[in-house]
Amino acid sequence: MQPITNTQLSSYADHYEADDNRRLATLALSKTALNDAAFCSSGASSMRQKFSVEVKTLEVTNQKSSGRCWLFAALNVLRERIAAEHHLEHFELSQSYLAFWDKFERCNYFLESILETASLPLTSRTVWHILNTGVHDGGQWDMFANIVRKYGIVPKDAFDETYQTSHTNQMNAQLNRALKVAAVNLRKLVSEGRSDAEIQDAKSSVLNKIYAFLCSCYGEPPKMFDFEFVDKDDLYHVEKGYTPLSFSERYVGDLLDHVVSIIHAPTSDKPYHKTFTVRLLGNVAEGRPVLHLNLPLSEMKAAIIAQLQAGKVVWFGSDVGHFGDRDLGIWDDGSFNFELLTGLDLAMNKEDALDYGLAAMNHAMVLTGVNLDENGQPTRWKIENSWGDEHGKKGYYVCSDSWFDQYVFQAAVEKEYLGDNAELTTQEPIVLEPWDPMGTLAD
Repeated sequence: MQPITNTQLSSYADHYEADDNRRLATLALSKTALNDAAFCSSGASSMRQKFSVEVKTLEVTNQKSSGRCWLFAALNVLRERIAAEHHLEHFELSQSYLAFWDKFERCNYFLESILETASLPLTSRTVWHILNTGVHDGGQWDMFANIVRKYGIVPKDAFDETYQTSHTNQMNAQLNRALKVAAVNLRKLVSEGRSDAEIQDAKSSVLNKIYAFLCSCYGEPPKMFDFEFVDKDDLYHVEKGYTPLSFSERYVGDLLDHVVSIIHAPTSDKPYHKTFTVRLLGNVAEGRPVLHLNLPLSEMKAAIIAQLQAGKVVWFGSDVGHFGDRDLGIWDDGSFNFELLTGLDLAMNKEDALDYGLAAMNHAMVLTGVNLDENGQPTRWKIENSWGDEHGKKGYYVCSDSWFDQYVFQAAVEKEYLGDNAELTTQEPIVLEPWDPMGTLAD
């Protein structure tokens, strides 16, 4: 390694002293946050909440201090169908109900992954990935679909929030400690050559305690409930005797079987028009694998726009850690100039950002509108977030199309809006490693 020399330090100091822009930035940054100092009002002024295609939707939800955005966004898609059928102004499905079962199933998936890799050394990257990832709040569309298929859905009235469901850090910490203790024991049992029955009994004992702990945090999920609601005309209705699965059958039907996860991953290892899955990524052990159809950006947008034009909102995943202003409710690379402020070289294309770990999906929301120019090309997108109604326009956000190009990676679209690409969804998937960027979870 080459050390930094005194000659270099002297040269760097001289350059700083001679650079008026650096000295001006020093004044600005002494009492101003970087995002605020880099903000460009001229760019932000184009992020107005007006759209040529817009689906009218319900008031926003609030995931609070939890990483359940993927569940909130997915249930926000489903609730619009129920609200439209019954003319409801206010309605939510229970995010806690699905979070309970996702957490419980995820614990079993973790333990099964430990057993599957028990012959590998602890220094194996795969084992370390499993242990380091553990169980947390984040997820993907296909994981949501697996939970709904197995456990159904319920209205929020039937299974409401608790403190722990909305503040999950400490609960997750205890779960992951217990899972690591269990991992030590299970790997030991395998190394001792114990029978499958003994090993599964040990695993079941762990799951029994985890189930009880989750019930303490969430409450025990309902087995039966009545669906009560008041419509826009203030008329009361009740539909009695639902189970979570019968409620899902009534209001979701086979929709989830017709929704495909499409991605835009312009990296050399992921050719377009191919389907991918990620090894050891999932929640329900017997569930369907997470699948992604990789499409060029123009084809991804066309499918999303077609679904919006049909009056249906779209679940999508993006990286919200770049070029955003939470108070204004915008994501727009044209509203910030960090290169001018910092003097650093910061530009990176989407392919390199994925390959070098600069960007990957970390948050799921719902697209509810798009503004199209005179040539039918998108200029900005309307977003329903799940961070409450205190920011943006009562919790609704907007992103520029250029931000979409760079930081949107995934969307869940019904097959009928994929055109000829719908035929590609049945091909055998290419298997990616567990740490691939397309395996990151939205939280």
